[in-house]
Amino acid sequence: MNQPISAIAQQLALMQLSDSFFPSGSFTLSHGLECLVQDEQLHGCEDLQIFLRLLLRNKIGTTDLVALIHAYEGSASGDLAAVRQADTQLFAQTLVEKTRETQRKSGRALLMVASSTWKDSQLNTLNQDAVTGKIHCLHPVIFAVVGRVAGLSKGDTVLAFLHSFIAGLLGAAIRLSVVGHIQAQQVLLQLAPDIEAICKAAASISLNEMWSCTPFIDVAQMRHQKLSHRLFAS
Repeated sequence: MNQPISAIAQQLALMQLSDSFFPSGSFTLSHGLECLVQDEQLHGCEDLQIFLRLLLRNKIGTTDLVALIHAYEGSASGDLAAVRQADTQLFAQTLVEKTRETQRKSGRALLMVASSTWKDSQLNTLNQDAVTGKIHCLHPVIFAVVGRVAGLSKGDTVLAFLHSFIAGLLGAAIRLSVVGHIQAQQVLLQLAPDIEAICKAAASISLNEMWSCTPFIDVAQMRHQKLSHRLFAS
């Protein structure tokens, strides 16, 4: 029988999963930010906040986060079919091919690291599913299962995912000289109401109701691979 996880252990797991030190590969992604900066279509802190809010409210909060929540619930109830369904639905909803590819690579990297860190039968099964092609292993879906395995609640798993996502993009913005370190911390704090809002909204969206509307950013993501020089994978 598994021993109950202490509150301190849960807090440590939350910090571990949301830290950029955790090697899932997500830090290599700019989600179109690098293309917009090189095209001189995004300048400074105000533009960056608009970019992040659009991504959070019109894509991440209505697709990735929805799939994560449903995958977590499936994992918590021992229903891996529900986890696979969330993965399939998110794959179908993710229209940009490069985004699907990087989500798969990041998800499989996360699964590999998690399987070496925590021992859990669901991780073993998902590794087998990845080999046989039964699951795409998209990052938000795998993150949900890993959060459950690490002993996090559904709410804490959601927050860990969002913090990791935003911190990764703010790190990209710093490397691209859009903002400095102090400005990045200010932006992170200012996004708190947006994070709270999308958490509440995502909890009420079914897999079939997922949607996204970020055409400007989607085009930037598609154009990214054609840049003459790149710091990020996408």
